[in-house]
Amino acid sequence: MKRYMLLLLYVVCQFGVLHSQSDIQIITELDLSAAPAGKISKYYLHLVDNGLGQPVYVPIMVAKGREEGPVLGLTAAIHGNELNGIPIIQEVFQQLDLESLRGTVVGVPGLNVISLNLDSRRFVDDEDLNRAFPGKENGNRSEQYAFRIFDKIVRHFDYQIDMHTASFGRINSLYVRADMADEKMAKMAVLQDADIILDNKGIPSAGASASSPRTLRAEAVLNGIPTITVEYGDPQVYQPEMTQRGVVGVFNTLQWLEMVPPANKRLPEAAVWCKKSYWVYTTQGGLLDIPVELKQQVAKGQVIGVLKNAFGDVIDTYYAPEAGIVIGKSTNPVNMTGGRIIHLGILK
Repeated sequence: MKRYMLLLLYVVCQFGVLHSQSDIQIITELDLSAAPAGKISKYYLHLVDNGLGQPVYVPIMVAKGREEGPVLGLTAAIHGNELNGIPIIQEVFQQLDLESLRGTVVGVPGLNVISLNLDSRRFVDDEDLNRAFPGKENGNRSEQYAFRIFDKIVRHFDYQIDMHTASFGRINSLYVRADMADEKMAKMAVLQDADIILDNKGIPSAGASASSPRTLRAEAVLNGIPTITVEYGDPQVYQPEMTQRGVVGVFNTLQWLEMVPPANKRLPEAAVWCKKSYWVYTTQGGLLDIPVELKQQVAKGQVIGVLKNAFGDVIDTYYAPEAGIVIGKSTNPVNMTGGRIIHLGILK
């Protein structure tokens, strides 16, 4: 009940905000050809309706150059607790020189509007929206929302950077997931100033068939849009370092696409490449201490977790099953059986 009351309050407040922002156009379809050249246009895209029949709007920014060129899409917060991509998109648009921009940059600082306002990772029907693509035109709530994200927004892109973070109770390094066998996506990955690059095709999502629900990245790639996923740190926070590095990565991409002139931007550091990754889990419940740090390289057999009972007695010790690097780790000491310890990347 609390979740739905919060959603209703959001809708009421949203209408007040819309009435006070006359420079923001309400649209039902994104038409990039209609966006004026040489300026930034701001839109509220009517994506779905809530339970009272009132519209739910997704914010979209369109920076269109005076010269034709590619369309780069920047999307953030398909999970409602993954916020670092929002200030990255905002800062990119602040720094764009519209007079020299070739092509179009589309920024979506909040794909999952419903979950953002509920401080929730999952959609209102408790589904993971990033595992719901391609969605269904006449499906359930998350299926229709996913379908419209792609149909109304993503299909307009020529390239895409999809921005994520860790989820609740975990932290991440800055790492990229991309199909490194693809020349364009490999180049995009290298340009992001990442700590780690994970070679991951993502088509379809792990363990799924080609017709099964998949990620936004997988759906975009299947439709011919080179797309990478970038994980920028931790959930439910703004981290200035991640913002700065994310902006560098986006402008590196814009320069590579020849959408902006070459500049003396900081070149990305060499990232550690991983051929695969997986989470290591506890086999019983308890209070977990993790004595390794993000980006630390660990040897096979090195201690990565110590589990204690409520009295402080060590009840289990966990070791790295093979040599690798710590991509992400749990931050919540309280772990029932099957709790996450570390996300281990295996070096290429």
